[in-house]
Amino acid sequence: MKLVPAGARIEVVQRGGHGRMSVSVRGEGLAAGRVYGAHVHQGECGGDPAAAGGRYQHRGDPVRPSKDPAHANPENEVWLDFTTDAHGAGAATAWQGWEFRPGGARSVVLHGMPGGAGARLACFTVPFEPVPFGPASAEPVPFESPGHRGR
Repeated sequence: MKLVPAGARIEVVQRGGHGRMSVSVRGEGLAAGRVYGAHVHQGECGGDPAAAGGRYQHRGDPVRPSKDPAHANPENEVWLDFTTDAHGAGAATAWQGWEFRPGGARSVVLHGMPGGAGARLACFTVPFEPVPFGPASAEPVPFESPGHRGR
């Protein structure tokens, strides 16, 4: 609870179209001056952050859990590592040359370390649906998680 206190929240915006997308995350109410790893995961959150299953991969690794650098990398997954400021806020954006498969991405998990590893600290279920790129995306409509489940 020290790293992801009660009341912490994230905001996620997905923009996409024409076979490419961006995913942005902004966190608030987190521990100040801390580096967090964040990834998009396949499942929805449950009582334990492990319920979110594995990280979403554009080209799925047949071996689970995926540790092969050919699959577990920021080009094949959505990595949103960020560092919080003195007020516990931080943000990151990942750009991908692909889009999520329908129903394949369902949550964002905050990890205790940046990169491809680290304990799962909290999970936020996210209804991923892209806001189109272009003039209509000038004012994206973000999803605000009503809460999280974490340790």
